[in-house]
Amino acid sequence: ARMLSRLSRPAAVSGHCSRLASTISSQEHSNVDLKSAVPGPKSKALLKEMDKHQMSSSVRIFVDFEKSFGNWLVDVDGNRLLDIYTQISSLPLGYNHPALVKAASSPEFITSLVSRPALGSFPRSDWPEKINSVFQPIAPKGLHNVQTMLCGTSANENAIKTAFIWYMAQRRGGKGPDAAALESCMKQQKPGTPKLAVLGFQGAFHGRSLCMLSVTRSKAIHKVDIPAFDWPIARFPRYKYPLAENEAFNAKEDKECLADVERLIDEWKAKDHDVAAVIVEPIQSEGGDHYGSPAFFRGLRDLTKKKGVVFIVDEVQTGGGAANGQIWAHSHWNLQEPADIVTFSKKLLTGGFYFADHLKVKEGYRIYNTWMGDPTKLLLLEQVLNVYKKDGLLERAKVIGQEFQKNLTSFQKAHSSLVQNPRGLGTFAAIDFESPEKRDKFVDKAIQLGLHCGGCGDRALRFRPSLVYDKKHLDLTFQLLEKTAKSL
Repeated sequence: ARMLSRLSRPAAVSGHCSRLASTISSQEHSNVDLKSAVPGPKSKALLKEMDKHQMSSSVRIFVDFEKSFGNWLVDVDGNRLLDIYTQISSLPLGYNHPALVKAASSPEFITSLVSRPALGSFPRSDWPEKINSVFQPIAPKGLHNVQTMLCGTSANENAIKTAFIWYMAQRRGGKGPDAAALESCMKQQKPGTPKLAVLGFQGAFHGRSLCMLSVTRSKAIHKVDIPAFDWPIARFPRYKYPLAENEAFNAKEDKECLADVERLIDEWKAKDHDVAAVIVEPIQSEGGDHYGSPAFFRGLRDLTKKKGVVFIVDEVQTGGGAANGQIWAHSHWNLQEPADIVTFSKKLLTGGFYFADHLKVKEGYRIYNTWMGDPTKLLLLEQVLNVYKKDGLLERAKVIGQEFQKNLTSFQKAHSSLVQNPRGLGTFAAIDFESPEKRDKFVDKAIQLGLHCGGCGDRALRFRPSLVYDKKHLDLTFQLLEKTAKSL
């Protein structure tokens, strides 16, 4: 009752948030603080309790979110770690940023949270203005339509549905489904249930829903036992590093991978199973931080245009500013023709996708679910982008990113028998180990020394710090990496 009374008085709420923001601002630490092993006894006890009722094998530690601030994660055992993983690349401003805490106290946030709108049918009165003011300034080049969704998986899923709907409309001369299509789809027969495919790439990760697993090829454990669509999977470039010393090999990789894409599109067309869309990540993040060159992606865009295939760029993990200070990693490609769809989530907080005008679905309820996103996340994203601008975080990310890459290269040279292939766009970076076992051992030891990090792919260590990651955090990161390497 006291809380409700306080929340009903704006001045009291403002004062409360100011005090909290002041508390948060004072929590910038200079070093890690380990009080137990990680996970500690309290985490282990909570995991044991949780395991009685829920699948919990993926749980690492239990976090004290009330005590975690900025780049510092504090677990329930009181261990303070420097977090360069940011949950799963999903905290743009780290933990409990004052601007976001303040935004969460606004009447708009509270009413959106308590009376959560079903946005597809009952949006808030300020929703059109928010869509315009928040999403348009960061829209990918050539795209202005945007659809919010709950998460990255649902963004990719509905992007694919949008591509299928458009592709079939083209077969019907631009018209919507006729009576024959509507009747036959209820029996899962043609023409209403067509044989269409989406082309993905080896090493890709696009989500864990039934549809997205058919274009995901990062880890077998994600896919095993799950039925999959008969969809083609193309080669994705696997470069040799350093890039400057392996230009001929890598150019050959690009050429062969593009040829593989074209071959598969033609092969599926020949068996009356048209590829309606190609989906690709700018960086295969979960799959091991594999990169494609701007030339490869420009060639892929040209190929999809030539074949009449929808080009979907999955920026769920790469979007949000970490990739060398650019909101969109694919902006580094300098495409002549924009992508048809760009999906997003994680550091942009809400899920969704931008799409070209020709892909706008005409019939209602085809791209739809109960929530269609979450307005509270858009209110937070609005403040994230304000902080980016006010504090110059994107520009700073470029500078810090250059320094990070120099340090990563130096670290590899100093430990060449342990790690190879330093790479990345700024602080969105990775380095490979000789084996999965050595990588996992390194990660475990780094965490015990206070560096919260994680692997990806078979043998890569990935770096995913927030946008409030600064020089002092960078220096400490490499001190802890060095300490970890020497301990092994």
